[in-house]
Amino acid sequence: MYPTLSLGPFVFPTAGIAYLLGIWLSLTLIERAAKRLHLNVEAVYGVAVTGLLVGFVAARLLFVMEYWAAFQENLLGIIWPLTSGYNVAAGVFFGAAGAFFYGRYKQLPFWSTLDALAPGLLGALITISLADFLAGPGYGKLTTMPWGVSVFGIRRHPIQLYEIAIGLLALLLWRQATELHVHDPQAAARRTFPGQAFLLTAVLYSTGRLFVETFRDNAWLTANGYHVVQVISLLALLGSLVLLARFSMMQPSLPTAENL
Repeated sequence: MYPTLSLGPFVFPTAGIAYLLGIWLSLTLIERAAKRLHLNVEAVYGVAVTGLLVGFVAARLLFVMEYWAAFQENLLGIIWPLTSGYNVAAGVFFGAAGAFFYGRYKQLPFWSTLDALAPGLLGALITISLADFLAGPGYGKLTTMPWGVSVFGIRRHPIQLYEIAIGLLALLLWRQATELHVHDPQAAARRTFPGQAFLLTAVLYSTGRLFVETFRDNAWLTANGYHVVQVISLLALLGSLVLLARFSMMQPSLPTAENL
C-alpha cells in the first residue's frame, strides 16, 4: 500500500526502513527487559545479537545455495543487493541455535533469558506485520467494516494491524507479568517462576494469531489445505499451556535459576 517513501530525489523502501527500526526496537526492548529482570544485560544482549547475525547470514546463504544457478554468473549478487531473497525457515532455525549456544557459553539461566527475550521477539513480530502492511503481499478478506483498508480499490480486513494489536497486547501482558520483579524481587522469586512471562505472552500471541489468521485471504496453506500459521500457532499455544501447567505444579520446589 505504501511500498516507497520519497524524500526529495531519494526513494526508500518502507519495508526496509521498518525492518531497520524494528531491529533497533527489538534490541532496545531486550536490553530494558534484562535490566528489569535483574539479569546480565550484556550477556542477554549478546544472545539477541548473536541470534540475529547468525540467522541473517544463514537465511541468505541457504537461499543462495537453493538458487545457486541464479548467482553463479554474478557472485557479487550473493552479498549485494541484500534484498533479493532469504530462506526464512533456515534463518529462524540457525538463529535460534546460535542464540542457544551463546547462552550456554555465557551460562545464562534458560527460562529467565527467554523471559528477557520475549519483548524483543514480540517487537520483531510486530515489525514483520508492519512491513507487510506497508509494502508486503499479505492482505485480508473482503469486508464492509468501517475499519477496513483499501487494497487496489477493494476494502479488506487490515490483517496486519490486527497482528500488531495482538503483539502490543502481549507486550502489555509481559509488563504486567514482570511487575513484581521491579518492586519486590524477593517476592517475585517466591510467587513466580522462570519462563512464566515468556509462556504467558506466547499463549496470548499464539491465541490471537490463531484467530486473526482466519481473516487472511492469501494464507500459506499445506498440501491438505491447512493454514500454516494457524498450525504453528496451535502448536505453540498447546505447548505453552502444557509448560505453564507443569511449572505451576512444580513451583514450590523450583530452584531460583536453572542454568542452560
